[in-house]
Amino acid sequence: MADERLDQPARAGLHFNRSTLIGGSIAGLGAAIAIGVMEWFSVASHYPLAVIPFATSIVLVIGSPDAEPAQPRALIGGHLISTLVGLIVLKVTGPGAWAAAAGVGLAVLAMYLTGTFHPPAGINPLLVISNNLPWSFLFAPVLAGALLLTAFAMLWHVWSHRSGWPQRWL
Repeated sequence: MADERLDQPARAGLHFNRSTLIGGSIAGLGAAIAIGVMEWFSVASHYPLAVIPFATSIVLVIGSPDAEPAQPRALIGGHLISTLVGLIVLKVTGPGAWAAAAGVGLAVLAMYLTGTFHPPAGINPLLVISNNLPWSFLFAPVLAGALLLTAFAMLWHVWSHRSGWPQRWL
């Protein structure tokens, strides 16, 4: 019966082997560093951290680098397209809860149609419309942040020897 209890975490999907612990620790360290840089960028750009939409992108790109939404086309394109959709909806409708909801829905559609589906970017139209953000938000922090995160991810994955990220650019 004691052996059965020790085997339960493995059957439940929990993995405590050395390889998983090392890989998870490296991903966690990378994510922590990237979030720290994002916090610095927040202060330098005078945007509150809550308005910079990259925390979940960091987790995806560092923690699941092989996933299709973690590739540069999706990371950069998804953030740009969803922000652009949010800015257009804001321009047409003005700020409001229904406008924000429509912006998110249209951004998901736009990302699908352009092959840039990046789930973390789905928050961008909500941020843009709810906070009545200016067109400059598309360039800083969104474009600058997406490019910096791409560069960071490339360097991080080379340094950590975890994967050949990115697997593809387009």
